[in-house]
Formats: sequence, structure tokens, C-alpha cells
Amino acid sequence: MSSIEQGSASGRPLRQGVVLALWLSLGAAVSLGITRFAYGLLLPPMRADLGWSYVLAGAMNTANAVGYLVGALTVPALMRRWGAMAVLLGGSALAALFMAGSGFFTADAPLLAQRWLAGITSAWVFVAGGLLAARLGSVWPRHAGLLLGLYYGGVGSGIVVSALAVPVLLAWAAQRPHAWAWAWWGLALVCLVATAGLAHVQRVLATLGLAGPAPAVPPSPPASGGPTSPGADRAHPTGALLRALAPALLGYLLFGVGYIGYMTFVIALLRERGTPAADITLFYALLGVAVVASSRLWAGLLDRHRDGQPLARLNALLGVATVLPALTHAWPMVLASGVLFGAVFLSVVASTTALVRHNLPAHRWAAGISAFTIVFAAGQIVGPTVVGWIGDAAGGLERGLLFSALALWLGAASAWRQRALA
Repeated sequence: MSSIEQGSASGRPLRQGVVLALWLSLGAAVSLGITRFAYGLLLPPMRADLGWSYVLAGAMNTANAVGYLVGALTVPALMRRWGAMAVLLGGSALAALFMAGSGFFTADAPLLAQRWLAGITSAWVFVAGGLLAARLGSVWPRHAGLLLGLYYGGVGSGIVVSALAVPVLLAWAAQRPHAWAWAWWGLALVCLVATAGLAHVQRVLATLGLAGPAPAVPPSPPASGGPTSPGADRAHPTGALLRALAPALLGYLLFGVGYIGYMTFVIALLRERGTPAADITLFYALLGVAVVASSRLWAGLLDRHRDGQPLARLNALLGVATVLPALTHAWPMVLASGVLFGAVFLSVVASTTALVRHNLPAHRWAAGISAFTIVFAAGQIVGPTVVGWIGDAAGGLERGLLFSALALWLGAASAWRQRALA
């Protein structure tokens, strides 16, 4: 009998849990794969049409990151009041609305507001979906890691959909004013379809008793686009906890600074170099496929170590992926950069959750995850604007990616100093 066919402790077949996790992964696709990362594909045509500097282009993703932090801080109260499933569905529908809104404006201020609002709702979707995926693990406890991995793989699926859809929409609307607006509207439609798919699983989750308000302590706190928001138990990081985890926290802060610069500007760099559109589509689609595969790729590393070595090693690898397009125009190396980046960056997120789970008692998980959420958000807020500012200077985006890689390597060095807690 295959592992997919084996039952859970409750007697339910694992196949049902796998199917539900895949449906829930539509939330991860909407929240990060499309709402956040599709912007990198739309940045070049918007910048060319609207006359943006790279600083302003980066500020758009900074606004999104600020919104994500607001959403992460508010989602626990929303889930206590309305339940995780309602927050997931409502957030996904609103994310689609704000994605569509980005196609109706050309002025800077309303576009910044749309990115900020989309960041808030994407946090609601990702955290609520992650909690529901974690609750599936309570029904199939032996396969909790598999179910969470399937959920987070939805980020890669959203990246692949964006990579395939955006060029088609831009080409179709090429003769229309502001062709990029049609891409926003097309992606918003994809988000609405995904929302309908999420509504499809609501009844099944309700029959399992998994769709209601969040419990006092989440059954298995998920990682998110940093780790999930401060837990529903309202625990706050203490000074002693912050000191104990300081090397890893600094490493994760620098991860936030470094990774978002790559995801914001690497497509713009390739467009600047005159890379054919088909090659850019292949690059971004393979990056997304690698994200889908990454959850199983590094599971052993995260299970073996209680210290900061996984975070350090993955940060170092991500720095290598980030620096390659800055050092070479050779297409095989650039393509390898995208695949390696996709295969690593979500596992950096997972490594912080693993660190918390390995080293803290269950009642302190929310406090630990809260600390990592906040430093990640701070780094993610800083990164796009700084890289954009560097990109506007003489060195161009290549120098901006060198800055991102340096941030990731400094983060690796800091995380390497993190020891397992007694």
C-alpha cells in the first residue's frame, strides 16, 4: 500500500488530506505567487510607460511589504473573530479586488495604496491558509510535513501561472494604452478563480471541524512569507528569547533584505539586457517549478539540525543564486540562478520555523515565530527601495543584486553563530 493510500490515526485516508492541501495551496498561489511576486514581471513595462525611477519601482514592493506586516499583525484577531476559513476566502477575494485596482490607476499614490492593501490581504490569506494546512496535520499527524509542503508549494504554482500568463496578456494588449493594466486584470481574474476553488473545500473542512475560529494555540504553527503572524495565544517575544535567538534573527532580517531585491528586479535586469521574452518566461517558470519541489528537497537538513546551520547554508546558497546574474550574461548560468533561487528561498522561511520548533516548548512557539515575522518584514521593507536606489546609480541593477547577495552572505555568517538552545 502506498503512503498516499495509508489511513490517518482517525481512520481517514491520506489521499483526502493530500487533495485538501492541494486545494488550500491555491491560497499560497494567490497570496505570494501572484499578489506579491507577479509584480516583478510587470515592473519593466510599467516603468517604461510611467517613467518611474528604480527607487519608485522598488517602493511599490516596499509598500506591499509594509502591508504584509500590517496584515500579519492583524490576522490573529480576525481568525479568532471570524474563523480561519472566512479570513482565507475574504482575504483572497479582496486580494483579487486590489490586484484589479492596480490596472485602473497611473498616478504613483493610488498605485502605492493598491500595493499596500494587496500586502495586507495577502498576509491574511497566507497565514489563514497555513493554519488550515497545519490543522490537516492534526488529522494526519504522521504526514503533517507533507501536507504543509504541498500547501507552500502553491507559491511556486502561482509563480508559474504568472510567468505563463503575463507575457500573453501583454502581447495581446500591446496596441492598447497602458497594456500592463490588462495583465493586472487578467491576474485578478485568476485570483477570483482560485477563490472559487478555495470555497469548494470549505464544506469538507467544516465536516472535519477544521474551518472554525483559531484555537488558543495553533496546532502546528506554519511558516509564511516570513513565518506566520504572532500566534493566536498573543504571546510576545521576551528580551531573553530575543537574545537567545539574536544570531538567527539577524540572519533572517538580512534574508528579507536580500531575497526581495532579486524577486523585484531580476526580470527588469533581464529585460534591460534584451533577453528574449520566451527566455524570460522559461526563467521565471522554472523558478516557480523549483519552488514547488523545494519543500521536500531540504526536509532532511531541517530535521537534522537544532542550530542555525540550515538558515546559514540556505542563505549562502541564495547569495550564490542572487549574484550570478550580476556577474555574467551567460544564459545557462542565469537560468541556473533562477532554478537555485526557487529551490532555496521558501526553505529559508521553513528553517526558522524548524529552529523554533526544535528549541522552544510549544507554548513559546508563537513568541518565537512572532520575533522572526517582525524582523523578516523589516528586511523586506528595506530591500526593494535600497536596491532600486542602487539601480538608479552608475552601477545599475547588477550592483543592486551584488548588494542583495552581500546581505544574504552576511545573514549566513550571522546564522552560523546560532547555537541550539539548552
